[in-house]
Amino acid sequence: MNRNKLKAYAPKARRDFIKAVKDRAAFYGLTKKKIEPVTVQGDVAIIGGKPFPKDVAEKRGRLEERIGREGFEQVMEAMAYTWFNRFVAIRFMEVHGYLEHGYRVFSTTNSTNSTNKENKSKSVFLGERALGVPEVLGYAEHLELPGVDRGKVVELKLAGNRDEELYRMLLVGQCNALHKAMPFLFERIGDATELLLPENLLHSDSLVRNLVNEIPEEDRQEIEIIGWLYQFYISEKKDDVIGKVVKSEDIPAATQLFTPNWIVKYMVQNSLGSQWLATYPNSPLKGKMEYYIEPAEQTDDVKAQLAAITPSQLNPEELTLIDPACGSGHILVEAYELFKAIYLERGYRQRDVARLIVEKNLFGLEICGRAAQLTGFALMMKGRADDRRLFERGVKLNVMAIQNSPELSDEALEVLTTNNTNSTNDGENGCVGVGNLRGLLGLFEHGKTFGSLIRVPEDLATKLSALKKLTETTTQDLFVSDALKRLRPLVRQAEMLAARYDAVVANPPYMGVKYHSPPLKKFTKDYFPEAKNDLFACFIDRGFTLSKKAGFNAMVFMQSWMFLSSFEKTRERMLREKTICTMAHLGARAFGSISGEVVQTTACVLQNRTPKGYKPTFFRLVDGGEDEKRMALVRSQNRYANTAQDDFTKIPGSPVAYWMSDTAMMAFGFPSVGSILDVRAGLTTGSTERFLRYWQEIPRDSIGSHFTESGTYIAYDKGGEYRKWFGNKEYVLSYSKQSLFDMKTVNIRVTPS
Repeated sequence: MNRNKLKAYAPKARRDFIKAVKDRAAFYGLTKKKIEPVTVQGDVAIIGGKPFPKDVAEKRGRLEERIGREGFEQVMEAMAYTWFNRFVAIRFMEVHGYLEHGYRVFSTTNSTNSTNKENKSKSVFLGERALGVPEVLGYAEHLELPGVDRGKVVELKLAGNRDEELYRMLLVGQCNALHKAMPFLFERIGDATELLLPENLLHSDSLVRNLVNEIPEEDRQEIEIIGWLYQFYISEKKDDVIGKVVKSEDIPAATQLFTPNWIVKYMVQNSLGSQWLATYPNSPLKGKMEYYIEPAEQTDDVKAQLAAITPSQLNPEELTLIDPACGSGHILVEAYELFKAIYLERGYRQRDVARLIVEKNLFGLEICGRAAQLTGFALMMKGRADDRRLFERGVKLNVMAIQNSPELSDEALEVLTTNNTNSTNDGENGCVGVGNLRGLLGLFEHGKTFGSLIRVPEDLATKLSALKKLTETTTQDLFVSDALKRLRPLVRQAEMLAARYDAVVANPPYMGVKYHSPPLKKFTKDYFPEAKNDLFACFIDRGFTLSKKAGFNAMVFMQSWMFLSSFEKTRERMLREKTICTMAHLGARAFGSISGEVVQTTACVLQNRTPKGYKPTFFRLVDGGEDEKRMALVRSQNRYANTAQDDFTKIPGSPVAYWMSDTAMMAFGFPSVGSILDVRAGLTTGSTERFLRYWQEIPRDSIGSHFTESGTYIAYDKGGEYRKWFGNKEYVLSYSKQSLFDMKTVNIRVTPS
């Protein structure tokens, strides 16, 4: 995959889609400065003096309402992203031959890089248009798409000059055809987003042409392209918001970082894969996991502790894995492959496996709705590759974009509970009362800011089953029906946040406390007091409350967590109560230079267990670029597996100093120097400009090696930047008797050696 092409295409595509969507909004009287009124006269809607079909008034009204609620710029960006996602999705499906009618919507199979063999065999002559015009135009009268009238199609084709109108009709019909299989990405027929479908899609420089021409088909063979496009699409937005306090709606852009395939496999294979191999050590699955790490040799006592918490058998349909910050779904896609291997090992049919995995095994939560769309799409594409009829099966994914609570008055809550025949009060027989509904609404007041860090209180968790029944109630009362519909996603996301999973795998957001908005800062202080300094540390803690007892918690986080005093309390608690199974210390450049990342990271697989004396397996991969790190891990180079986790707590501050030798570790068994001697600073000038010079500024014969009566300057080492071949021997210090007098006059304390 040529990431450079993706990096060049996606940011420009974002700008182009936003402009195209704004142009369409202006066409319907919606701009940032002004919203034209709508007047309905019979079957016609008048906007800004222009006539439109009557149904446009209702769709535009919904857009106007959303703009009033969220703001013009934010709605336009969301709409642009939605259409971009749809275009990318349809393009991927047409390349792989997943569209039911078999024709290409954006391209033609006459292109030299076409991989769709079935479509290559078509013999209908399309004339000159076949060289660049989408294939569906040539077969339009043969298509059966929702909302597309065949008579109208024939009329438009015969006109000869109305291809643009015909193509828009077909494209909307295609989106509607995909609604049943993927409602999270393709809205219902007649949705307001139809109004903002960009114009001039058949032009040589259109959004469609650029999508087809800028990215070769060979780069669209793997679903991984979805994640890279997502990262590069928001890259300019990331540059705009980074380095300042981040608003809720900008958190995804500020924190998103696509995780390379090999790091994802390392985490998934050593969490979910390790769990399977612990129960079935002779499973052929081990030979299929390139990044699986064989545990270090443990003592008999540790082996006995592990045996006591290892189940004797596992049911594949009951294993669960969640990514609580799933982004575009790369981790879940890799987990799909591993689950498939487990199912096939157990003798399941491949076509049955797809639905089982996406409905029973995989779960994803995200605060960005557009990213959640891509996650759902990626999983559907993995499933479609194994089951040709998957789109027809009404699959229900466990992927959600966490929502904020809707505004519902106390009066509305009273009406809801009054109309619920099973509800009488808050506490009896699992009934739902107003207090429960208030608790649910309060929990997600800042849902899109706090995301998966939200923990469902136990008293509310016990009511979720009853709340779910309430929201599924059918009623003829439109007011009640609408309120129940708005509550439904809150109950579902609460269910997912209250559940416990066999494996939690994520690349969580990295964002220091100084960039937190006031609500987020207060939330992390209240609920994650030891980990509040950075969101990634909060997610480590949250991962353990999401995982089952002895479940896995695998995450990529900043290496500073291993050493800095600001994470000392949470690190000490983790070393005391949890287990590091394996850690790949990645350092910088692990995500490839193309991603632009500069953070230094480590990928760590932890387990919710406390066997005393366990020896984790570490890999020191801080040198080299992405390829060098990956190959070192595959070849098991720079491996450290001799130190028991308990030993780290012997070092002051409990740093995860896995590279220390046994001899160095033993030294911490002795009293510290500070407990025996009065330790002081050696020498501090207090005025660098007065007393320090670069050695090249001073005559050689004026520089001595020690303090003498005649010496004027001596060598002075004060640290500095990293140097590979020689130390920081840069400065000399004025150290004559007169200098000592001058230092004393500026109240500088000099401690004799």
